[in-house]
Amino acid sequence: MNKRIAILGSTGSIGASALQVIQHLGPPYRAGALSAHENTVRLLEQARLHRPASVALTGPNAESVAAELARLDIQVYRGADGLMEMVQRPDIDLVLAAIVGAAGLPAVLAAVRAGKTIALANKESLVVAGCLLIPEARRRRVTLLPVDSEHSAVFQARLCGRDDEIRRVILTASGGPFRKASMEELRSATLADALKHPTWSMGTKITIDSATMFNKALEIIEACWLFDLPPEKVEVVVHPESVIHSMVEFVDGSVIAQLCPPDMRTPIQYALTFPERMDGIGRRMDLSRAFSLHFEPPDPERFPALRLAYEVVRTGGTMGAVFNAANEAAVNAFVAGQTTLAEIPRLVEDTMRLHRLQSSPALDDLLKADQWARQTVQGLLAR
Repeated sequence: MNKRIAILGSTGSIGASALQVIQHLGPPYRAGALSAHENTVRLLEQARLHRPASVALTGPNAESVAAELARLDIQVYRGADGLMEMVQRPDIDLVLAAIVGAAGLPAVLAAVRAGKTIALANKESLVVAGCLLIPEARRRRVTLLPVDSEHSAVFQARLCGRDDEIRRVILTASGGPFRKASMEELRSATLADALKHPTWSMGTKITIDSATMFNKALEIIEACWLFDLPPEKVEVVVHPESVIHSMVEFVDGSVIAQLCPPDMRTPIQYALTFPERMDGIGRRMDLSRAFSLHFEPPDPERFPALRLAYEVVRTGGTMGAVFNAANEAAVNAFVAGQTTLAEIPRLVEDTMRLHRLQSSPALDDLLKADQWARQTVQGLLAR
């Protein structure tokens, strides 16, 4: 039976890794659809190699690439509306959502409404619109498979017991490049400093989020939605080796952990082949050599993003959209040299304080809250 996969954001690190996995797995797995925003040259290379039935181009300057894709007998979709149309195609079985930020949210919702299985590599879909996405998925009996290494680990560990037997979920965090940094070092950190992640090789946005621990804050919110957990049952521990990807503690005191070397191809493959496991191309554990695993609590003073995440979960409504968009805007400002790394959490918190909450938002309300938050961050920076 064919398993035709649409990869939204195929030119990013997750998308490129997913194509490696699909190529390794071979038939019946194939890349049925690809999408990209800016990196159209790489997209064209991918299309030539994998020959998908369709491609979506969401960026403004893609005319020449669109013509070349058409010559390859690939159907081309344009813009956000085209992306939504593409994911609903009958020749797509699973949608891997790997577009960074809230931009991919409408397409993910469209895929859910079309009854597609969703492999979520995009934290923002649940952070921004978990209140819409989760009820919709349940109503249509759509399977949501986590691709983040932490949530994949929780997903796997949960299979060792019943949901009502879970005492808590423990998300592990590498601690990023500033795990031992002082507040003064955080205030003076440069972009180059923030991009020196000690464990993972990732894109700019997620690497900076790791430096501020906003990535873990987003994962707290995502875990609450994915696994239907109250915030007090989700905790974070710093684990610099990034070998244990997360843990589940059950009521009898047993803690089940998922371990593997840091390699995103492993959780990607698990999501694509679930419920089966197949020979993988991810790195393997080498237990023939001695090594240690360390754990420490995160410092709430240096990493206030974690506190804000719990507040977002308890508040609900449009606050997730505001939290996510304010962070994206603040990260962009840091990359552009308009603010410091240490100011990112303050900008997000100030934006949250200024927001007038909508408790039961529609998608349009969430997108408006997203835009409002970005504009508010710009206003705060202008002051």
